Amino acid sequence: MDAQAGRQNLFPKIEPYADGMLPVGGGHEIYWEQSGNPDGVPVVFLHGGPGAGANSAHRRFFDPDFYRIVIFDQRGAGRSRPYAELAGNTTQHLVEDIETLRRHLGISRWQVFGGSWGAMLALAYGIKYPDRCTGFVLRGVFLGTSGELDWFLNGIRNVFPEVWRTFTGFLPAAERMDVLGGFYSRLTHSDPKVHLPAAEVWNRYETSCSTLLNDVEEGTAVSGGSRSLAIARIEAHYFKHDMFIDDDYLLDNIDRIRAIPAVIVQGRYDMVCPIVTADRLAAAWPEAEYVIVADAGHSAMEPGIRKALVRATERLKGVVTAA
Repeated sequence: MDAQAGRQNLFPKIEPYADGMLPVGGGHEIYWEQSGNPDGVPVVFLHGGPGAGANSAHRRFFDPDFYRIVIFDQRGAGRSRPYAELAGNTTQHLVEDIETLRRHLGISRWQVFGGSWGAMLALAYGIKYPDRCTGFVLRGVFLGTSGELDWFLNGIRNVFPEVWRTFTGFLPAAERMDVLGGFYSRLTHSDPKVHLPAAEVWNRYETSCSTLLNDVEEGTAVSGGSRSLAIARIEAHYFKHDMFIDDDYLLDNIDRIRAIPAVIVQGRYDMVCPIVTADRLAAAWPEAEYVIVADAGHSAMEPGIRKALVRATERLKGVVTAA
């Protein structure tokens, strides 16, 4: 294994060598950028949320001398336009956007890296387009099932009761039997005085449950104010529509990608996407390397998680070829 695989830190900060806006239909334009080696092995980074957007720290999981690093903001997120837009924003749209971006950049095949919601999106893309994937790195696994959504909205109170109490306490008592409905109505309201406070409460709830400890690097916090709106609004939109995917779709179709090299990285104490889901995926995909980080939660930037992710991208150097 490459000596780099033992590193504990991310790769050095780098800047993109190209970027742009790509029209993908329905009035949406997605922001994309490329960094690293223009002639290297292509890898696409799929951010979480949905709606969280990508940031500069996400380039640093990949050796810039080896990889051609593609990062983009999904519909409505980050620098994509229109911001926080829900129309024409479904799992199926995002899968096709990944494929549209691949063709736009002239890439024949690429490695797919995704965490949390990004892991679910990576699986959905791989199942639809297995011949376009050279490998997968999946972190904090989320499969989009009703049980996982119920855990996020209600089950977390078993571990973070005070955080959940603050989250649900934002709503009037009469609305607390339907937490998602209460937040959704506010997050989709046109008045910033209504949707911005709800977005900040939603994001504070998720962030408070994302790490085992607070020793994380840059790239984890969701900004306040208007920048917090996309992740909360788009997450609530996807939750409201059951992630636009059947509960068993991903595992029922995992055979389409089982022959493709993969690494699954999961924090033992992940409270946003509990380990039972990653374990189900690993059981259905025994060919994948399954890495449990004993001292970590959900965040990609926790020390043990980021070390395992860098090791994964280094590991896959040996099994992918330049497209």
